[in-house]
Amino acid sequence: MKKLTKMTTNGKGHEAASRKSIPSRQEEPPFPIVGMGASAGGLEALEQFLRHVTENCGCAFVIVQHLDPTHKGIMPELLQRVTAMEVFQVSDRMKVKPNCVYVIPPNKDMSILHGVLHLFEPTALRGLRLPIDFFLHSLAEDQREAAIGVILSGMGSDGTLGLKAIKERGGIALAQEPASARFDSMPRSAINAGLTDFVAPAEELPGRIIDYLQHTLVISKSPPLLEEKDQSALEKILILLRSRTGSDFSLYKKNTVYRRIERRMGIHQINRIGAYVRFLQENPQEVELLFKELLIGVTSFFRDTEVWDQVRDEAIPALLSAYPDGGCLRAWSTGCSTGEEAYSLAMCFKEALELAKPTGHFTMQIFATDLDQDGIDRARRALYPARIAAEMTPERLERFFVKDGNDFRISKEIREMVTFATQNVILDAPFTKLDILICRNLLIYLTPELQRKLIPLFHYSLNPGGIMFLGSAESISTFTDLFAPLSIKSRLFRKRESLLPREPLVFPATYIPARPGFPKELTMMKPAVNLQQLADQLLLQHFSPPAVLTNNKGDILYISGRTGKYLEPAAGKANWNVFAMAREGLRFDLGNAFQKALREKAAVTVRGLKNSTGTDSHTVDITVQAIVDPEALRGMVMIIFADVAAPPEKKTERDSAPDQPDSTAVLELEHELLQSREELQSIREEMHSSQEELTSTNEELQSTNEELQSTNEELTTSREEMQSLNEELQTVNAEQQAKMDEFSRMNDDMRNLLNSTEIITVFLDNNLHVRRFTSGADKLFKLIPGDAGRPLSDIVTDLQYPEMAEESLKVLRTLAVSEKQITTKDGRWYSVRIMPYRTTEDVISGVVITFANITAAKTLEMELRTENERLKRLVEGKT
Repeated sequence: MKKLTKMTTNGKGHEAASRKSIPSRQEEPPFPIVGMGASAGGLEALEQFLRHVTENCGCAFVIVQHLDPTHKGIMPELLQRVTAMEVFQVSDRMKVKPNCVYVIPPNKDMSILHGVLHLFEPTALRGLRLPIDFFLHSLAEDQREAAIGVILSGMGSDGTLGLKAIKERGGIALAQEPASARFDSMPRSAINAGLTDFVAPAEELPGRIIDYLQHTLVISKSPPLLEEKDQSALEKILILLRSRTGSDFSLYKKNTVYRRIERRMGIHQINRIGAYVRFLQENPQEVELLFKELLIGVTSFFRDTEVWDQVRDEAIPALLSAYPDGGCLRAWSTGCSTGEEAYSLAMCFKEALELAKPTGHFTMQIFATDLDQDGIDRARRALYPARIAAEMTPERLERFFVKDGNDFRISKEIREMVTFATQNVILDAPFTKLDILICRNLLIYLTPELQRKLIPLFHYSLNPGGIMFLGSAESISTFTDLFAPLSIKSRLFRKRESLLPREPLVFPATYIPARPGFPKELTMMKPAVNLQQLADQLLLQHFSPPAVLTNNKGDILYISGRTGKYLEPAAGKANWNVFAMAREGLRFDLGNAFQKALREKAAVTVRGLKNSTGTDSHTVDITVQAIVDPEALRGMVMIIFADVAAPPEKKTERDSAPDQPDSTAVLELEHELLQSREELQSIREEMHSSQEELTSTNEELQSTNEELQSTNEELTTSREEMQSLNEELQTVNAEQQAKMDEFSRMNDDMRNLLNSTEIITVFLDNNLHVRRFTSGADKLFKLIPGDAGRPLSDIVTDLQYPEMAEESLKVLRTLAVSEKQITTKDGRWYSVRIMPYRTTEDVISGVVITFANITAAKTLEMELRTENERLKRLVEGKT
């Protein structure tokens, strides 16, 4: 009745304590919070579940049930009868504590933040509310991989989306065996969605949870760095996966793969990865389940609604404007899972057409691919459960879906826009000539090396100006020359043309299929002869002026025509800088014109330059043009060389009179000018050399930065693992602190008890060495605190009891209690009682000697004896 009384107060004491201060999660050791959803028939399932939960299991259970909003909830009273844990009806801002059960009150929605429950007024109409999904979503966000969701008996599909959120964040999901549920719709919906880790009758689910938590704790205590034998076992698992499924997960991030393997090990209660390898060999179906686990196929319609709105309102209209006459836009959704994102793009396209109202006729062809054949099959069926109504607006649901029993089917106009296929984006050929490419939350699971190969491949697949759509945790890394951000926050990027040299694309091996009996070269199509193209090439080669295209530093990117008369390779290490290659008569003026063109953003022409090539000398005009358009070439510089006829030499008065007085001064000035030019050229070469060194240093710094980024990722992972270990240590520390507090209280109680009895007590071990003693012992023995561990026989005593040590040994041998009355040298009397010291395991570990002061009793006894003698003599004298 005591627990029931505390419970029926709606947890007001619990609430008052929690309202004083709501500490953060770091202030208390973490503990598992189990979110439970039930509806019709749920009371019976909840009773079966809680009846098999031990009182000190260390978990908190939060129950969300569909309750009548017009009646007072009596669920806490009903559940309290079947469990020893305290049951509370939740009040706003109630802090969750372990070994307690919390029940949602009627007509409320409930959420959790930092382990504190918050109540909300429901916004949806009665009958359309999904309180279980609402709470499990918040539980997934709050507890992340520690979240646990349980779905019990009930009608409808409430709770399935909540379990999906828990699975997406690495938690575990359980459902009641449909055959044991009074109403099986809710657990069957979760099972059919492929979200459940355990399926069992309600009474068996608590044991599954506790076993999983215990094995997860054991596995998590293993060192983060794999030993050689564990690394070998991990590689064997990857080999088994490849041989069974054809998919190579060796290019996935090792931490991600290992965490997913740990989950499967925890479910099967396997502690060592080597044992799990044998389990996979003996159970091929487990390989398939691990394969499904690694695919992480969690998606939804219009995930991140604001981002999809931007795709509809900005990205697609920009593509439509590039084709004023209409056409067919091509899109590719990689890692599409069960097709929700591909269909979401098709719906956005239809909506964007209505908003933009283009003059031309547009269609869209979407290719959606994934590694999971089961996911592709489900996407092709285009049939989704009723719970998707929570993922989109009612207008979209009504327009793009058709009711099919209890489910919704994609409309024909949307279904015909999407083509599904199984594909390995790492190994198979990519789709090309795309306008939109969606790759959301796939790159984050791949190694940085593989990401650096896929992003240029995506760039190759897109048309100029095409859009790439990444996940919220993904980026283009260092490929800023390939993609320009359309919206950094939304992870929308537009393809940009880049002429910067990069490593050649490595296409998958299946990209160019070889034909039997034909050389590989013959499998490639030769372009058809184009008269205009051949004429243009002839004109460029024989009639256009020689020219070079450089970046803003003078590094040559492209050469047109024969430039040997103007440029020559410099001696030494290969250097493609135009200033290093320019011939002697052009170098100085070319440098000045180059800098001027960059400053003024206009064409700069230098005329009449003398250029010498061996014994020949000719006149050259140089035009330097900083490029503004097209955008792909913006920031680059075009340098054009044009030979011109040398002007006829005119005979001047200076030629006819060389001996004029000013001729010597002119020669000196010309000599100084030549010397200045040589010095300036020397300075320019030194500057160019310094620039090359700085470029080299910059490349080394970029390489170092990438290494630091990789190291930072490893440190982040180590920090997360250390944080997890720290939380475990905090839990153990709190438990130890609680025990120390309890022992301290017990010690205080015993000390006060012994002091109140005024009985001196000395504890000896089996060797009769002093273990401890109570206050007052110094009245009989010359004891100080430092005497602990010394033999009692070595301690000076006032007792006239020389055989006390021998008597103590006798008690140890016979286990019989010894009690004697002993006097002291100053006439005091004590009752000395010697008894064995027994531990809680009933082991003899020394003796306990108590000394009770009986001097007053002895004095009274002597007085009584003397009085008796006096009275006896008096009586005898009278007789």
